[in-house]
Amino acid sequence: MAHYSRWIEFLGGDLSQVGMIMGVGALLGLLLRPWMAQWINRLGARVMWACGLVFFSLSALTNLFLESIDFEIFLVRSGLVMGSAIVFASGLTYISQTSPESRKTEAIGIFGIGGFLGMLTGPFVGDLFLANRLRDNFELLFLVAAIANALPLVLLYFLRPTVNEGSKSSLRLADFILITRRYWPGSILLVDFAFGVCMTAPFVFVASFIDRESLDMPGVSEIGLFFLFYAGIAIIVRLLSRKLPDRIGSAKVLICGVLLMSVGMFCFSIVHQGNPWLISVPAILTGAGHSLMFHTMTSLTLQSFPIAVRGTGSAIALMMLDLGTFLGAPALGFIGETLGFSILFATIGGFNLFSGFVYAWFTMRKKRRNIHESVH
Repeated sequence: MAHYSRWIEFLGGDLSQVGMIMGVGALLGLLLRPWMAQWINRLGARVMWACGLVFFSLSALTNLFLESIDFEIFLVRSGLVMGSAIVFASGLTYISQTSPESRKTEAIGIFGIGGFLGMLTGPFVGDLFLANRLRDNFELLFLVAAIANALPLVLLYFLRPTVNEGSKSSLRLADFILITRRYWPGSILLVDFAFGVCMTAPFVFVASFIDRESLDMPGVSEIGLFFLFYAGIAIIVRLLSRKLPDRIGSAKVLICGVLLMSVGMFCFSIVHQGNPWLISVPAILTGAGHSLMFHTMTSLTLQSFPIAVRGTGSAIALMMLDLGTFLGAPALGFIGETLGFSILFATIGGFNLFSGFVYAWFTMRKKRRNIHESVH
């Protein structure tokens, strides 16, 4: 789905419409996450994971019926985001409920490697289909994306169920709000939000950036190359640093990730038509930043929630991520259309850096207060 912006442009959309459709696409997942969390708490993460895979596949297939940029494409994109949101929240909840508490961050990190492997292969496969931007090729892309979910759907059957699978947890929104207020995670949610803004770069704007800047390397898939470096370095960093959060603390690892992600965004400005291979530089830095940021910020968000309601904690973390995409993509699309891609990516990097600074300040303030209280 890294090629979805090209589908929008094929149907007649410009960069502003790409940002608008991608941003609004995150809205449905954002609005329904509270109920999604309650369903995860009730049915169990494994069952909801399967539901998300089916929902995503059906949404991918509905793209076959689109003819132009109309209201329908907003619904279809929303369905794709909603399906992946269910899968993501359910997977995170399952891992956090079945892994030892002392190794939760490491487990989430290893789980995330599966996503990076998808990033390594998906864009390359998509480019094979889209060597010629014909409707039949786009339709094949969506068909393969739908079918590809069949294997994990089967494999889910063999995972052991969680303790709360089939429980009688409440589905009321009021209970979701009550749980959230009781276990409010604090300033880490701003980092979750900024990470959602950051994800508009690889998954919304990079394909358009490559096309608009005419980054052409004969015989090479430019977007495939970007994700090769992005996901490849992310896997290496994730494996090498998997025990680092337990040794030095998740917060310190997170701040390192924020710095790498932000510097990577600023480095998009050095990539031009004359040096297309330099796209590897922001890809490496943002991939490394992603690798260090996601599992640590998710673990830090979940740590205040008891195991039985981790579905709510996962939903809160991903709601903020969705909100970052929902608000960020349309604004950034407008910035990119009017001021250029360098300003677009620099805006993302600057905001991410700000979120890291705010989180670090509140964390140090809380630590000083705890030390002061323990002394007295």
